[in-house]
Amino acid sequence: MGAADYLVKPVNMKQLSGILSRLIKPATLQAEASTLLDGLEREGHFGQLWGRSPAMRRIYEQILRVSGTAVTVFITGESGCGKEVVASTVHDLSRRRNRPFLAVNCGAISPHLIESEIFGHEKGSFTGADRQHQGFFERASGSTLFLDEITEMPLDLQVKLLRVLETGTFMRVGSTQLIDTDVRIIAATNRSPEQAVRSGKLREDLLYRLNVFPIHLPPLRDRAEDVPLLAEHFLEEISRREGQSRRWSPQALSRLQAYRWPGNVRELRNIVQRAYVMATESVIVDDCLPTAEAPLPVMSGAPVLQIRVGTPLAEVERQVTLSTLEYLGRHKERTAATLGVSLKTLYNRLKEYATVPMKDAESDNETTTSP
Repeated sequence: MGAADYLVKPVNMKQLSGILSRLIKPATLQAEASTLLDGLEREGHFGQLWGRSPAMRRIYEQILRVSGTAVTVFITGESGCGKEVVASTVHDLSRRRNRPFLAVNCGAISPHLIESEIFGHEKGSFTGADRQHQGFFERASGSTLFLDEITEMPLDLQVKLLRVLETGTFMRVGSTQLIDTDVRIIAATNRSPEQAVRSGKLREDLLYRLNVFPIHLPPLRDRAEDVPLLAEHFLEEISRREGQSRRWSPQALSRLQAYRWPGNVRELRNIVQRAYVMATESVIVDDCLPTAEAPLPVMSGAPVLQIRVGTPLAEVERQVTLSTLEYLGRHKERTAATLGVSLKTLYNRLKEYATVPMKDAESDNETTTSP
């Protein structure tokens, strides 16, 4: 009949119960996979993922291969590529799908609270802990836990996560009692994992433990043939929601396809929504769309940041980000668009920079004005 899972001796009864509750006949999973592939050929989407390009078909094949197993998945790709959608699709095709899919953004939680949020805490374990709190690992028992932006997790907490992955046990903050957990981990990052290790953002041993089944999502510019399909999908979605139908002109779709999309699918969705609002007729023309010649906001007259050879990339990124933010009047949306990152990524970086002492910029670099 095919192996569905395995047991480790001595047998843990809670783990055994979870495995038995998730047993699904292989034929059932195969039938669902066939349904998704039929939808791909008919309508151009694989569940919530849209695109018929060869690059996306490889992603769908990887999802089908790994979803029926219990192995850890590590998703990489630029901001806005749809990493959480991939994680959710893996969960929906797994034996754990009857339990809620839980997602946590490791960069959006205060470093002082993230351990409590992930592992929970006991009453009285710290000031303000007036009751026992169940963390994500307890709430995701028998299900899938998606750890987004894993490289933003503090290093001391990465050690504890590594222990959970290796032993299947953890302790709440303020407790000495081990708790067994039966959680499938899917992690993601928009950074290069190897660069994150070199810059001290990710423990090397944790990378090896997470990177059991890697999935790398291509940026939207590398699958331009999917842009019209995505644009049509997002336009139909907003037309249905707003109650007024609109369609693209051929010229508008051509311009969308020629654009480089630094913000990837998320940026495309936002631009479709803006185009819908700006359109005065039922046909959307290309007047309010980005152009291939000017994909980013124009920075004419901006100062030039000179950086010495050998400056660590993390420091280069910090100085460019902060200098761009200041030049644009601390307007975060324009800064994120100019740098080609999502607003969420910009906020995470600014929070990170606020906790790191500033170097003396005058000793290492100088800023000169460019005409």
